[in-house]
Amino acid sequence: MASLLTLTKSFSGWVIFCCCCCLPLLTSPLPLKGAGLASTAHHACRLSATKFQQLRIRNHTYTLAKMARVSDHDTDNRLIGQQLYVNIRENNHCYMMKRIVEIVVKDVLLTKAKHQYPYVEEVAHFLATLTSELNRCKFSGHKEHIEKNLEEMKNKMKQLGENGKTKAIGELDLLFDYIENACTDVPKKGGNKKKN
Repeated sequence: MASLLTLTKSFSGWVIFCCCCCLPLLTSPLPLKGAGLASTAHHACRLSATKFQQLRIRNHTYTLAKMARVSDHDTDNRLIGQQLYVNIRENNHCYMMKRIVEIVVKDVLLTKAKHQYPYVEEVAHFLATLTSELNRCKFSGHKEHIEKNLEEMKNKMKQLGENGKTKAIGELDLLFDYIENACTDVPKKGGNKKKN
């Protein structure tokens, strides 16, 4: 009789253990194949919205752009705009902006332009920090359109000569807004996300 009592106590313990611990594991749906990869890729292409709420860096970026626009007499061309997203799915917009920021930092801000305008080094450092945080952000799907659009932007900047760099600096405010819109989840005014 004592062994029967011990058996029922341990059996009821096992039943409770299985109901509380094992059953939820068995009844929970399995993630879809590749779903974990998609959320990881999505997370890798995300920045904290607080990075863009630093008034000092926002003001320096906008002031720098405003100063450079005074020297830019070419009103027909635009380097940063919706044309960068032609044939590119929305889930690749952040990757696209990361690549553009890399080009602008390396080919524009870290050249002799850093001696021509105030705040260039601070803005370049801020942008380089963003691309560093996005280093695991990869494109999904086909890369041809991304490379084509990047090449068109670089060619346009090269055709404009020294004014191409001035134009790129004059559009830093647009670049700031575009990367914020593409790489954060918070809806913002303007840009490519609608305000709720």
